[in-house]
Amino acid sequence: MTTPGYRRVTLVLLLAALIFLAACSSGRRHDYSYKSKGRADYTATAGEKTECLASWYGKDFHGRPTASGEIFNMYDLTCAHKVYPLGTRVKVTHLLNGKDVECIINDRGPFIPGRDLDLSYGAAKKIDLIGPGVGRVRIEVLGRDSRYIKQVKYGKLEGSSPVTIQAGSFRDEENAKRLKMDLELSYKDVYILTAFIGNEKYYRVRIGKFRDRDEALKVAGPMAQEGYSVLIAKFEKQI
Repeated sequence: MTTPGYRRVTLVLLLAALIFLAACSSGRRHDYSYKSKGRADYTATAGEKTECLASWYGKDFHGRPTASGEIFNMYDLTCAHKVYPLGTRVKVTHLLNGKDVECIINDRGPFIPGRDLDLSYGAAKKIDLIGPGVGRVRIEVLGRDSRYIKQVKYGKLEGSSPVTIQAGSFRDEENAKRLKMDLELSYKDVYILTAFIGNEKYYRVRIGKFRDRDEALKVAGPMAQEGYSVLIAKFEKQI
């Protein structure tokens, strides 16, 4: 049988634990207010190895822009990964047959739960992954191509407040939607703003609403380091 004193101590400890958890939760929301997983600033270390389920993609995306801005060529040795920085060079080994291929991450994806790597048709063919479609692979990080690291650019702000981050502008709505999906793997508040330049309609992929350029730079800086072409621009409401 518990005593009143024991129950009071237990209640105090419970309240303290709840306050601590609330504080931690609040801190995480603040730290990653524009990140869904807080992984966009993830860095890959040379020699790091992981195993995952891989798939491949090809003609449906051939000729379209990747997350890095490069045009996807299904025959090039490239791949898409959810968190490794764009420009990361990897060696991918098909665990079923031991075949391997070296490729560079220039895109985001895959978007099917349980898969972490999407190989280009060319890379998948090298390790006999075309037939099965999916397979277990080992990823070994070889390094990173520094050419993929970008600089933050600025639009005509003229003391504007608030501001936003633009990650891409396209005439093709499907390209804008795909970049939005890529960004949503790591960021919150991703949206598409339509704008007209002359008679041409553009779809601008943007992230968040920030008080000023300094606040926006805290998110745009890591994005540029990750490999995205970002522009801090005046915030505009969709008409």
